[in-house]
Amino acid sequence: MTATARKRSRSKDPYLGKVVAGRYRLEARLGEGGMGVVYRARHVLIDRVVALKLIRPDLRGETHLRAWMLREARAANRVDHAHIVDIHDVGETEQGELYLVMEYLTGKALSSVINKGKVAIPRAIDILEQMCAALSRAHDLGVIHRDLKSDNVMVTMRGGRQDFVKILDFGLAALARDPRLAPKGAVFGTPEYMSPEQARGEDATALSDLYSLGILFYEMVTGELPFRSRDRETLLDMQRNHAAPDPREKRPDLPERAAALCMKLLEKDAQKRYRDGHHLREDLKAVQRSMPSTAWDQKSEGAPVAAPPPPPPAPSAGVVEWSRRAANFLRATARAYPNGRAPDNVQKAADRMWELAARASRLEGELASHSKKLEAIEKRGRALRAEIGRKVEELAGEESRAMRDAAAQQKRADSLRAERDVAKREFDALRRQEAEGGGSKDVYVAIGNRGARVETLGEIISDYDRIAHERVSYSAQLRKQIAELRSQLQRYSEALENDLQAGRDRIATRVREALEYEQKFQQSSTVLMEHLKGKPECREILEDKD
Repeated sequence: MTATARKRSRSKDPYLGKVVAGRYRLEARLGEGGMGVVYRARHVLIDRVVALKLIRPDLRGETHLRAWMLREARAANRVDHAHIVDIHDVGETEQGELYLVMEYLTGKALSSVINKGKVAIPRAIDILEQMCAALSRAHDLGVIHRDLKSDNVMVTMRGGRQDFVKILDFGLAALARDPRLAPKGAVFGTPEYMSPEQARGEDATALSDLYSLGILFYEMVTGELPFRSRDRETLLDMQRNHAAPDPREKRPDLPERAAALCMKLLEKDAQKRYRDGHHLREDLKAVQRSMPSTAWDQKSEGAPVAAPPPPPPAPSAGVVEWSRRAANFLRATARAYPNGRAPDNVQKAADRMWELAARASRLEGELASHSKKLEAIEKRGRALRAEIGRKVEELAGEESRAMRDAAAQQKRADSLRAERDVAKREFDALRRQEAEGGGSKDVYVAIGNRGARVETLGEIISDYDRIAHERVSYSAQLRKQIAELRSQLQRYSEALENDLQAGRDRIATRVREALEYEQKFQQSSTVLMEHLKGKPECREILEDKD
């Protein structure tokens, strides 16, 4: 980008070029959401490119937004899943600006993939499975997304794998339902993807996220949303009361098992949907195994066929460049005044530049040391969170299977109870017939058969009831272990966040000092340039400065 283009770009957005929280310089505007604007930013003097969400200025007065953003960072970090965007930092500037710092992703939103047309069925199932894996972990840890939609899902490339999914914006996620953090009567979500219970104004649950997954799957395989209207209230009514159309009406080649999976996710009654993400993943993997292993045509489907370009390099080499520029100005000053009698302000500016370059060099070393310590804390935290998350996921998956098995055993028992009730009524009728003097050999045989059947069914029912009770008890034990791990994770995360914040504060203090050096360096550079630019003997050296 030329200097003219940069100037024109910055004139459109006054925040470009600004340093947020004393350490993140905003380089480019990436997009805008409901709560804020997202920029590509770079850590000052530490070449780390990030995405920074800055809260919309007109919303800063909404006190609940700070709680939401803090919760977004804690929720996403506590989950720590490969398919959920990483959160590096969150806070508030001295000017009262709220910011959220995330990993910088290059790729495309799922909405842009869908806009190109129907997605290949194996590809759609693969994307859905990754989203399901991320949400399963989040739900296991008590985190609900609440606003899952195609704009909140990024498709990128990771480790050579195409269509690597990242779920964004857990801004409305709730670690626990706390009405103090939301305006009274607030309804969250996007109508096109909103679950029936959310459309009724009820709290979102994990099953609400699964409904949104069903909408996304339907949209991927058909190229359309199941419910469409320009009127918000009409859309909400459709989500509450209208049955979703069968996706095979628009995608006849969709396998029956995949269509059934989609329709189960879109059940209006939350209890008729999948019990949880683990249950859904089992069926998804079964569908994947049942499908041909041939790959889809990536070019025609719009899949990324090459690694996305990395972010542009840093505009300068930092303090190394400062030292070179300071040396060049000293050379230019010596050439312009070989007798050493440079004007006092010129000599002071040249000496000051050299001194500032030396200070900045020492400061850069300190920043590098602080940064390494911070990265070590972050790495240790990610490892432990991931380890606890995997344990919770394993236990939650087992608990899901145990509860489904208990439900199946109970269903069998209930079915047999109905049979036993019929046999018992028949038995009682035969005994009355016998008591009334209508006994015969056939009646006695029938009484014996019916009695034996009632007894046998009772024993089988008792076995099913016992197994169901054992599975429920086992599930309760697993839930207790999960609760203990979640408490452990929360305690650790809070302690880790304190250590991280202390490290960030140290870096922020030193970076503010570096920015002061930079400002003074530029001032001295301007003084020297203005004085020496008219001297022909200095032209070659000054041109080399650039």
